[in-house]
Amino acid sequence: MTVPAQIRVVDVHHRFGTGVPMLEAINLEVPKGQFVSIVGASGCGKTTLLNMMAGLLQPTHGQVSIDDALCRSPRRDVAYMFARDCLLPWRTAEENVEYGLQLRKVPKAERRTRARAYLARVGLSGAEERYPAQLSQGMRQRVAIARTLAIEPSIVLLDEPFAALDAQTRISIQDDFSSLWEGLGTTLVLVTHDLTEAICLSDRVVVMAANPGRVIEDRPVDFARPRDIEPLRYTPEYQEIARDLFESIKASTKVSFAQGIR
Repeated sequence: MTVPAQIRVVDVHHRFGTGVPMLEAINLEVPKGQFVSIVGASGCGKTTLLNMMAGLLQPTHGQVSIDDALCRSPRRDVAYMFARDCLLPWRTAEENVEYGLQLRKVPKAERRTRARAYLARVGLSGAEERYPAQLSQGMRQRVAIARTLAIEPSIVLLDEPFAALDAQTRISIQDDFSSLWEGLGTTLVLVTHDLTEAICLSDRVVVMAANPGRVIEDRPVDFARPRDIEPLRYTPEYQEIARDLFESIKASTKVSFAQGIR
């Protein structure tokens, strides 16, 4: 049974001002409930494309839509998580998680109940009353994940959310995030430079090349769920996908560099 696309990108081109083209002829569909990662060298337009899905940027040409409605402005059912946690330092962990709910005028008692439930789901029971300065970087990122998911969005957009973490903390949080997402089934688009992260977390990995940004590969990842990130990285199946995607990025980077110095 084919799942209809929830996010649809149709013939998208973009340039900033009168500068060189940033994106060219991007076509992409993301079915409801799918986890898609977008990878590629710096400057290929990954974040630009994500910002279009968020309704923060309009393409020069083409269309980006969610549930068949054009993305002309931010939507309340779409959450966006950045590389940094962006927690409000004067609010406790619980109050930070409540923030999006407060903006949506969710009653106070419900806000607290939901915030505590999501903090528990990211392993932070007992840390509800701590301020960001009292939390490690990994704990702050867990709070940010809880805050993102607490509004119960239909789509989550992630721009390198684990990039600032050390390697061991990143694997731990990736594992927890994977388990949490599998329980929710939310549509998710992740922009990352980390191939391991993309392969181990996603249902699909989309590779982009630069100058101008374009899709050069769309690779399904069929590992069974639930997934255990650490051992998965050492399987022959993972190694094959990683090698193929790395070669695609490597080849596209050489071509982009050659184009840039003509």
